[in-house]
Amino acid sequence: MTIPASQPKLLWTHPSPESTHLFRFKEHIKKKYQVEFGPETASNSLYQWSIDHPSLFWAEVWEFTGVKASKLYSKVIDETAPIFPRPAWFEGARLNFAENLLYPASIKDDSGIAVIAATETSRETITWKQLRERVRRCSAALRNCGLKEGDRVAAYVGNHANTLVAALSTSAIGAIWTATSPDVGATAVLDRFAQIEPTVLFVDNAVIYNGKTHDNMSKVKEIVKQLPSVRTIVVFPSVPGHQTSIHPRELRAGQESMLYPAFLTLGPATADLRFAQLEPDHPLYILYSSGTTGKPKCIVHGAVGTLIQHKKEHQLCSDMGPGDIFFQFTTVAWMMWHYNVSALASGATILLYDGSPFRPLVDGNGDLAMPKLIDEIGVTCFGTSAKYLSILEQNNALPHEKFPMEKLRAIYSTGSVLAPSTFDYVYKAFGPNLNLGSITGGTDIISLFGAPSPLVPVYSGEIQCIGLGMAVQAWDVDGKAVEDEPADLVCTKPFPCMPVKFWGVEGEKAYRRSYFEHFERVWHHGDFIKINSKTRGLLMLGRSDGILKPAGVRFGSSEIYNVLLSRFPLEFEDALCIGRRRPNDLDETVVLFVKMASGYKFSEELVKCIKDTIRTECSGRHVPAIIDETPEIPVTTNGKKIEVAVKQILCGMDVKTSASVSNPGCLDWYRNWSAIH
Repeated sequence: MTIPASQPKLLWTHPSPESTHLFRFKEHIKKKYQVEFGPETASNSLYQWSIDHPSLFWAEVWEFTGVKASKLYSKVIDETAPIFPRPAWFEGARLNFAENLLYPASIKDDSGIAVIAATETSRETITWKQLRERVRRCSAALRNCGLKEGDRVAAYVGNHANTLVAALSTSAIGAIWTATSPDVGATAVLDRFAQIEPTVLFVDNAVIYNGKTHDNMSKVKEIVKQLPSVRTIVVFPSVPGHQTSIHPRELRAGQESMLYPAFLTLGPATADLRFAQLEPDHPLYILYSSGTTGKPKCIVHGAVGTLIQHKKEHQLCSDMGPGDIFFQFTTVAWMMWHYNVSALASGATILLYDGSPFRPLVDGNGDLAMPKLIDEIGVTCFGTSAKYLSILEQNNALPHEKFPMEKLRAIYSTGSVLAPSTFDYVYKAFGPNLNLGSITGGTDIISLFGAPSPLVPVYSGEIQCIGLGMAVQAWDVDGKAVEDEPADLVCTKPFPCMPVKFWGVEGEKAYRRSYFEHFERVWHHGDFIKINSKTRGLLMLGRSDGILKPAGVRFGSSEIYNVLLSRFPLEFEDALCIGRRRPNDLDETVVLFVKMASGYKFSEELVKCIKDTIRTECSGRHVPAIIDETPEIPVTTNGKKIEVAVKQILCGMDVKTSASVSNPGCLDWYRNWSAIH
């Protein structure tokens, strides 16, 4: 039964909406197409027009946001095509992603600051001219190494300027970029990189986090031995005084390792900065799924979908442009790194930060690290995780009292659900004149379904609105669109940032299984949401699948299962790894249930051993908060573990499930466990 929609607490409205890019875009559409728009909560909204007229809408976004192309498209999209197989976008066009980021139409002075790179102890500024020169040298060196269109370049690096340069250089050539962070263990890296067979690998020699230096080369040596496709290993000397070399006997035949400064000399000194002009859906990035049913899937995102979606979200949804400084706290593996980088295409300056957000939470002078950096640099748009904001809230931190952060006008929170109390806290702690954009999307779409907007109010506990051009609905278990009740997030029409493919011979089957098997002919995202019929805002209610997101860090249960299988082959008969988040919880808790094999006993010593092993093999963020013994694992009639049913029980959700449980009586054990834990 539909629950009457409530009117949550109003926290913010834009003081001058007429000054925004989105307002001007809306007025342009009204005049050009002779349409009348009501507010964004009405049926005649700009949003409704955008999903009713996808070809017109995306063509106008292309023009308004200034996509740079050497050849214009002949057709935006075939509106009669089904959502899967993925239809082509902007057929006939030729463009280069990196060129759009390095030469945005809105930047006329190349002496302005394009990038600010910060660490826990240092600052570096890079002008547009300097950034282009660095990409010119790096791309020339990559070409000299034989890199060509479609080759893969992998990186095991932190979030610094050299990483950005390497990524843009890869894109300039038409090769495909993929990366993961040095805090991830070698096993997890190989699970990802081995599938896509990179030819070049960029690595950091070491990283500094929370004031401590962590060696990276020992893991790099383990990785390159098991990546026969890699010919060139380029080492960034990111931490001076620490090991940077790999002895030839530690490499495979045909592999070469060199320091980044030496690598740059490989390219001709007079080589021009060249951009391959490519098809719109040419592969750009490879990101990775969480691996709930095996090794992480390799999600391939295309150039035009990533570019136009990010330009839409930066310029229209977030009102970004020249003069803005966008700071997204992220690692290079998270889709938000790519989101941060793309702001260059809208003429904004980007801030890259490599280090801990709590270095420390309070420094020796009583200064909060991130607000201090925001105030110092003059950040206008700050992206972070809900977990970070909730930690500040728990510590009763009031950064605005010490750091005015006068230029800050927007905070974007993602990674996990932002609690209503934290909405209120942000306005008290950071100032009353902010667009607090709780946003949602994901690796799968490298962008947003639930977006900010300068034309929509902020209500406590709600994502402001569905993104323009994204035909999002909430569907119940029977495939019926509902409002004001929990249901699955689906998208009913194609959108340009859908992955162009999944890597590998079984890629198309994996693509279909991931998004199009739950409901026929619509994108099923795997999130539970509720759409408020009054405000049109979204409430995020957690995942509807087995993906785990403690502190916003997204990974799959199979990563845990793989460790147990390889390191504890005898002790366990089976295991079940679940993410639990109840209504009043500030974050998701990972719970691991183990069913002991005959002859083995569960003990605290075993729990410690499991946690230590997972920390070493994967990362500290993968370690379950709770490990307990269970008498039975629920499975389907085909023997597949039923994670979702247990997740719903642990989270206290009263949600219908169509799962066929062969041993339904065991679910009572989990209900009892949940009642006392």
